[in-house]
Amino acid sequence: MIKFKMNILPIAGALILAGCSTLAPDYARTELPVPNTWQEQPDAQSKGISSEFAQQVPWKDFIKDQRLAQLIELALDSNRSLRETLADVESARATYRIQRSDLFPQIDASLSGNRTKTSTGDISTLYEAEAGLSGYEIDLFGKNRSLTQAQMEAYLASAETAKAAQIALIGEIANAWLTLAADSNLLSLAKETAANALKTMDITNKRLELGVDSRIDVASAETIYQTARSDIASFTTQVSQDKNALRLLVGEQFEDSLLAGALPQSESLINDVPAGLSSSVLLARPDVLAAEHDLKSANANIGAARAAFFPSVSLTATGGLASSVLSDIFSGGASSIWTLAPSISLPIFNGGENEANLAYSKAQQEKYLAAYEYAIQSAFSEVSDVLARRATIHEQLDAQASLVAAATRSYELSLARYKNGVDSFQNALEAQRTMYSASQSLISTRQVDLSNRINLYRVLGGGLADTSNENMTVAVTPEEG
Repeated sequence: MIKFKMNILPIAGALILAGCSTLAPDYARTELPVPNTWQEQPDAQSKGISSEFAQQVPWKDFIKDQRLAQLIELALDSNRSLRETLADVESARATYRIQRSDLFPQIDASLSGNRTKTSTGDISTLYEAEAGLSGYEIDLFGKNRSLTQAQMEAYLASAETAKAAQIALIGEIANAWLTLAADSNLLSLAKETAANALKTMDITNKRLELGVDSRIDVASAETIYQTARSDIASFTTQVSQDKNALRLLVGEQFEDSLLAGALPQSESLINDVPAGLSSSVLLARPDVLAAEHDLKSANANIGAARAAFFPSVSLTATGGLASSVLSDIFSGGASSIWTLAPSISLPIFNGGENEANLAYSKAQQEKYLAAYEYAIQSAFSEVSDVLARRATIHEQLDAQASLVAAATRSYELSLARYKNGVDSFQNALEAQRTMYSASQSLISTRQVDLSNRINLYRVLGGGLADTSNENMTVAVTPEEG
């Protein structure tokens, strides 16, 4: 074993001095640049997750349809865009650890031998075993700690960005799944309308043969049939494209059994968010937290820029053993050797570089402060838009459902009157068109309602509390060696 007798007091004292605080400004969270509450609020009688805990509710507790839940699971494992974002987090983590290593001295060990022959013919041998540090900068004014803090905040910002990407992916998968379900509904409606129109055409053709109807009635009956045929082709294409879009989002193949052939009822798909929303929940949104970490990183860079005005103290020290016999180094028969070489560097003139760096750091801090406040305002606007839609969607759904019911009754009565020769075919045709259009609008409105519920959960920052799923969490462990 190598024993060292080097005096460690100078090094210990230097490390203690390095424990002083940084020169970075004290960080204080800005006041919310938005109102405390939203103008529109969800229905106070709605039941579902509590708004205060929207961000803590796991997405698996929010998404109740197991088919959609399985697709989201697959996407969180296989979506290539998300993998790219998570790789950026790991890169930021490594960059932080590289910067953090500057806070600690780098200790190296060496073993060397030297054998020389002089002009007199004497031969001398010297073996040395040394350990020491070289060029270690004692962080008296917190420059390295400020730089480390800046990198840590950059890493945390990337981690929050990854969380935001995961939440966005959950919303995209859910909305793509609903779009496919709605288009499947529209395709079924078009097929049903075409079948009914074909029956009507048969009736008009028979009445034409009997001399009751004219050829214009037959041509009119064909218009709704051909319209439905065109819609069948269009929606068939759209359903295929919806499946392709969903496969791209998921990132791997999946069974068709996970798809919905029709829009589900809201109660069987997702939970709801009740009234009582406060804008303070926006501070915990991942994208807002990422912007705040960027601001903190810029704040720390000011401390590093300020520290550049002060002297830099470095320390080089080595200690070890030396002997003319190699075995004596390991057996304790060698002599101790050591060197201690502290140095200090004081900036005197650099053409204004330090002043410019400080001005740049302050300008960057102002930039990221504005970006942070804008992120809050953007989040507030997103929630406002979703709540505005939430406030009127129930009334629109009721009105649209009533319209479909009324149009259906009107078509059935008009068709019966036409068959009995009481009314003209044109009235029945117009009623059928109204019923078809109203049914299409009802499907679209139901899709908007379900998408709105998902979007409200998303813009509130929910979905990442399920710690049982490793793919849903981004590890934030800044204190790594």
